[in-house]
Amino acid sequence: PEAAHVRPASAWADEVISLFYGDEVSHGSLLPWSKTHGSIRLRPNEVSVWAGYNGSGKTMLLNQIMLGVMAQGEKVCIASFEMTPKRLLYRMSRQASGSSEPSIQFIREFHSWTDNRLWLYDHGNLVNPDRLIAVCRYCREEMGIDHIVIDSLMKCGIATDDYNRQKSFVDQLCVHARDTGMHVHIVAHGRKGESETQRMDKHDVKGASEITDMVDNVYTLWRNKRKADQLPQR
Repeated sequence: PEAAHVRPASAWADEVISLFYGDEVSHGSLLPWSKTHGSIRLRPNEVSVWAGYNGSGKTMLLNQIMLGVMAQGEKVCIASFEMTPKRLLYRMSRQASGSSEPSIQFIREFHSWTDNRLWLYDHGNLVNPDRLIAVCRYCREEMGIDHIVIDSLMKCGIATDDYNRQKSFVDQLCVHARDTGMHVHIVAHGRKGESETQRMDKHDVKGASEITDMVDNVYTLWRNKRKADQLPQR
């Protein structure tokens, strides 16, 4: 049976040409900011880690990105274990309206717009990793969802020092994305260092090193708090 999996390299010629010149060059969802359109795509079959220190704006940024993804016709599920659904949708309503106090009419129209675009996985504060993998499968196979956000890795029922289980869980998410075409977004936290005023890189992501080694994309967020403190308060 393994003989069927051993094929000449030339069998992939058309697919390689497609990577260079076909639809896959421009395949995937765009970020909301035009300056990124030539360099970043959220492609199917991939896993992205979004990492930052506490207060760096990871959830806020991903919410904005998911609003943009939905506007492009993609379906999204957010599994947030950091905040309640009503609080998450409160923040998304503000972002979608561009106002700190959107009108009741806008809020109702926004929530109507999210139908068949946005789903939330409503499950307390902690979840078993195996159950979350099952949720990913259900969302893709039964709902046709294109993007799932897991916010955050720390809330997935794995001890902070259980590196083997962290590695196994992320590996399962990578296999799921590769096999189904879903794009998986994982929110991760930064290790506590001497100061949060220093920019972080992928080596500062809390947990097993394989978390950033196995995934397709790693985005690190950093907020210049010194500069933010000097800005006028609104």
